[in-house]
Amino acid sequence: MIDRLQVQAFVEMALAEDIGFCDLTSELVIPAHATAEFAINARHAMTIAGLPVAEAVFRRYVPEAKFEARVEDGAKAGKGDVLARVTGPARGMLSAERTALNILQHLSGIATLTAQYVERIAGTRAVLLDTRKTTPGLRMLEKHAAAVGGAKNHRLGLADGVLIKDNHIAVCGSIAAAVAQAKKRIPVLTKIEVEADRLDQVAEALAAGADMILLDNMSLDQLREAVRMTAGRIPLEASGGVNLDTIGAIAQTGVDYISVGRITQSAPAVDIGLDEVIRA
Repeated sequence: MIDRLQVQAFVEMALAEDIGFCDLTSELVIPAHATAEFAINARHAMTIAGLPVAEAVFRRYVPEAKFEARVEDGAKAGKGDVLARVTGPARGMLSAERTALNILQHLSGIATLTAQYVERIAGTRAVLLDTRKTTPGLRMLEKHAAAVGGAKNHRLGLADGVLIKDNHIAVCGSIAAAVAQAKKRIPVLTKIEVEADRLDQVAEALAAGADMILLDNMSLDQLREAVRMTAGRIPLEASGGVNLDTIGAIAQTGVDYISVGRITQSAPAVDIGLDEVIRA
C-alpha cells in the first residue's frame, strides 16, 4: 500500500525541484485558456507501478485536470497500450509532465525487473524479497513497486526487525551472545534474523534460537547443506550474488526466500510517453 502522506510530501518536493519559480516555456508559449487531452502510453512491454503517484502529480499542479487510469498497478502492459488519459489545462499538464513520467518510468522499471525475477523462480518454494538498497527518500514507493511486481517486502526500515549481521556479531563476540542480547528486550511480535556466511554459523544461529537465517554469499552446495541441517525448522533466506542467471539454481536448493538488491538498486527505467490525443 502507498502512504498518502509520503506521496504528498514527495510530489511537493519533486514539483518544486523541477518547475521552480515557473515553467518558463509553457508560460510563454501555451495560451492560458488552452486545453488538451494526453495519453500516457507504454512504448514496450512492462509491468506497471506508480500510476497513483503520477495522478497525484497532475492533480497537485493542475487541480482541474481529469486523470483516468486505464490499468492498475501490477498490470502487464504491451507496446502501445494506453495506461491513462489526462485532460485539462494544457499549460499546467505540460509543466507536470516530466515529474509524473519520471516517477512512473522509474517505479515501472522496478516492477518490470521484479516480475522477471519472480518468473525465474516460478514452481519452486522460494519467495523473492526486496532489500533496503533503495534510493533515499523513495523507499516506500520503490518497495511498493517491488511488491506489485511480485516480491515480498523485507524490512521497510531498521525499526521493523532484528537482523544480526557480521559486524554486530564481531562486536558482541558471537552469534549466541548477540541473539541472547536481542531476546532480552525485543518486542514480542518482532523476529530475529541472523546472517551466516559459514555452515557452522548456521548451526550456531539455530541453537541460539534465531527465527530466521540469512545465508550470505554461499555456494549452491552450502545452501543445500544448510537446508538439510535445518530440516524445515527455521526459514532460510539466500542473499548475495543473485541475478537473473543464478536465481533459478538458488531457488532449486530449497531455500525459503531469496533477497535481491538489484530490483530496487539498479532496475532500468522503462519507456513511457505522454502523447497528445488527436481526434479526427
